[in-house]
Amino acid sequence: MSDVPTIAALSTPAGRGGLGIVRLSGPQALSIARALLGGVELAPRHATLAEFRDADGALLDQIIALFFAAPRSATGEDVVELTAHGSPVLLAALLDAALTRGARLAEPGEFSRRAFLNGRLDLTQAEAVRDLIDSHTLFQARTAARQMSGSVAHSLRSLHHSATEVIARLEAGIDFADDDVTVVDAPELLAALDGLQVQIDTLLASFRFGRTVHSGILMAIVGRPNVGKSSLFNRLLGHRRAIVTAEAGTTRDLISESLDWDGIPIRLLDTAGIRDPAGEAERLGIEKSWQAIADADLVLAVFDGSQPLQSADHELLQHAAALPQALCVANKSDLATPRNSHPGMIAVSALTGSGVDELRQFVTLRLRPESSAQSEFITNARHAEHLSLARAALDRARLSVVAKVPHEAVLVDLYELLHELDAITGQTTVEDILGVIFSTFCIGK
Repeated sequence: MSDVPTIAALSTPAGRGGLGIVRLSGPQALSIARALLGGVELAPRHATLAEFRDADGALLDQIIALFFAAPRSATGEDVVELTAHGSPVLLAALLDAALTRGARLAEPGEFSRRAFLNGRLDLTQAEAVRDLIDSHTLFQARTAARQMSGSVAHSLRSLHHSATEVIARLEAGIDFADDDVTVVDAPELLAALDGLQVQIDTLLASFRFGRTVHSGILMAIVGRPNVGKSSLFNRLLGHRRAIVTAEAGTTRDLISESLDWDGIPIRLLDTAGIRDPAGEAERLGIEKSWQAIADADLVLAVFDGSQPLQSADHELLQHAAALPQALCVANKSDLATPRNSHPGMIAVSALTGSGVDELRQFVTLRLRPESSAQSEFITNARHAEHLSLARAALDRARLSVVAKVPHEAVLVDLYELLHELDAITGQTTVEDILGVIFSTFCIGK
């Protein structure tokens, strides 16, 4: 342990605040903390009030010091957290004092990396720490908190155990091959592989919703001028953001706002009305509208429910019909008459709010498919990539069984499947992967 450097960093956001925390981890964490606090004794898991003084002995602040002895700490090493008042100058002086006494400034994610290397977290839990810090909605935070507690690792553990059982039986069959003892025949083996396939496919299918939870979606509101796109945009946001007038073509450019949609982060776009442009500025705006339709994860195609459909509406309907991510909305339902009804569309009134709750429910159903009801889902693209590679290895193993290839060849692919599962949790990994993962963390975490 003497060769392991002690690291230190500010673990609270930069800037002024009520409190700030300087964190140390490593074999010298306790001795460094005692030295900069005047030699005060620090008992494990007890808050200690101490004085922090400058080089001339002048009092700078009273510090609350918390010592966590290895291995019962966040990193598995000796950890000391020093809580001071949140003056940037004071916190910088406290950190400099720790560095002067032998600590090294921590790299991004180095505390979490040490926790992983010391067995306090697996990779899925470490990545969940980052996701919790980056969460924008409570649903994202709850999801990350579950994953921090090991929910993803638990799901993978079940799959890993099933695959290990299949491998063990094949290995036993090879060991007893000279005795003409059949441990597992082809139909039984294929059934076992089918069971693995169901488990992998369930996790992979969950990534569609998990990716939405993790990264959010882009939702564009499109339609011809004066159908009420901006009014609906404002209604969904809950405040007036876009300018609304009776003049056609008021919106000339994209207007973007972020909102929390039942726990899923959404970037909502209000677009220029689609029609024959009256000038160059409007033409450019309409081009952006068509581009938004192509780029959006979900499109709200808005029509004036109080009028018969016009040629521009029919053009938009054709595009919407070809887009699985499009929902057709008939606005101005407060002015609509039976002869102008638009069957198949969601009737709303952006002016009164009528039907908007129903629209929200339709959107939520699109964002939360039935598969999202399962207790756990994959939110990390790295995890999904390794699961896809595991699925490919399983496919190769299955083809080998059907082709009556010797079990030794089947085992090669099944061991590759285990390797991909272990890469998700970090049981099998390489230094390059760790560098990529933890470099995305903030310093101090």
